[in-house]
Amino acid sequence: MTTITWNISQLDCIPKLNGTDYVATAHWQCTGVDGEHSASVYATCSFPVVESDGGEFIPYSALTLEQVLGWAWASGVDKTATEAAVEGQIEAQKNPPIVSPPLPWSV
Repeated sequence: MTTITWNISQLDCIPKLNGTDYVATAHWQCTGVDGEHSASVYATCSFPVVESDGGEFIPYSALTLEQVLGWAWASGVDKTATEAAVEGQIEAQKNPPIVSPPLPWSV
């Protein structure tokens, strides 16, 4: 069984937009581990600058991993397809679709 983990490794911000650092880009990674096999997908996700509409911005220091991942998934990162791609990489490690056996004349 594959254990999937999502992580944000970096946030790129516009400094002090609307009084707080505004997250413009998140660098994310989805990693899967199944026994001795592991695989991952890494990418970035950009967020549009939204002018304040009277709502409150979350201060950068108060952000959580779950919030930023939620933003990434809501803005187009396909969670299901990404996890399936990681599981596909692991399956290909377990059952390689192409192998390179020794040359028959060199054995």
